[in-house]
Amino acid sequence: MKIAGFGVEEWLNKWEKSATYDISQSTISSMTMQEALALDGQQGASFYQQLDQEKMNYGWIEGSPEFKQEVAKLYAHIDADNILQTNGATGANHLALYALIEPGDHVISEYPSYQQLYDIPKSLGADVDFWHIHEDQNWYPDINELKSLIRPNTKMICLNNANNPTGTLLDKAFLQQVVELARQVGAYVLVDEVYLPLDDPDQFTSIVDLYDKGIATNSLSKTYSMPGIRIGWTASNATVADLFRKYRDYTMICAGVFNDLMATYILKHRDQVLARNRQLVMNNLAIYRDWIDSEPRASVVMPQAVSTSFPKLDVPEDIEAFCIRLLKETGVLLVPGNRFDMPGHVRLGYCADETTLREGLKRLSAFLRQYD
Repeated sequence: MKIAGFGVEEWLNKWEKSATYDISQSTISSMTMQEALALDGQQGASFYQQLDQEKMNYGWIEGSPEFKQEVAKLYAHIDADNILQTNGATGANHLALYALIEPGDHVISEYPSYQQLYDIPKSLGADVDFWHIHEDQNWYPDINELKSLIRPNTKMICLNNANNPTGTLLDKAFLQQVVELARQVGAYVLVDEVYLPLDDPDQFTSIVDLYDKGIATNSLSKTYSMPGIRIGWTASNATVADLFRKYRDYTMICAGVFNDLMATYILKHRDQVLARNRQLVMNNLAIYRDWIDSEPRASVVMPQAVSTSFPKLDVPEDIEAFCIRLLKETGVLLVPGNRFDMPGHVRLGYCADETTLREGLKRLSAFLRQYD
């Protein structure tokens, strides 16, 4: 099997630990253990008491019943038994694609988006068509293009909602059009749903609440600020979940006793987590908007209160060379847009802590002045 290098991950693996002002990430500023365990008002006493009684065996293979029940509450029509715990959303996406895609299948993938959603199907021998997003349409794809791409033998449509890197959310009405086209040919619709719009979460509709052959993947890494425990999941109908179980046995055994316990704790306190993150996102979004308005060399389709954005920078050099110089000379890290096959743009994660964001944007502007 041959697969392309994972552009974003290769970039971050090389550079992120050398950054002083990392404004490249798509996570809402990660919580410390101290912050997380303060959510219940007991500073972790009850959590550690429970943890002390747990044997460090394999634990619950698919995720504990409590974990599955908490995840099922995120959806309107999904039974807890149809939730399968995975190693992050990357594990969830891989499981879904590994289980369903075969050589010769036709797959349509939103492009650009998270690279797994098109390069894994390619590596499995699928015929992959790109469904392009358009900056002049607020980074939406064109439904008429999907109509022209879909075939009687289309196996799957892959989406990232909200989109990484742009932060654009596909609304319910648009998703219903996608579902109608998929239903006509019996195609699955796989949607990576790790980003939630925190200004108004009700804007978001999960694909599994619209379509029986919808598959949702998600994790605690972005919206819930806990990437360090590497917990994600798939949500699907019962038939698909049973198929996933077989392939899941080949890709992972369990996520670990501690990780499951911590994930369940975070989900049980999700209202507090979302309140914390909503305040951070809305505060930082205002800072970011003011910076865009005052920076003549930057423009952006503003994200919908999710944690990633994709501004265009007016710089007369290769965008990756620019980002490397920016990092080495100022300590500011961005992801160059060529890592999403979109040169001229950068991924800017405005949901770092406020001090990092302000100083990172200040240094970025100072660096851009060399071109004036």
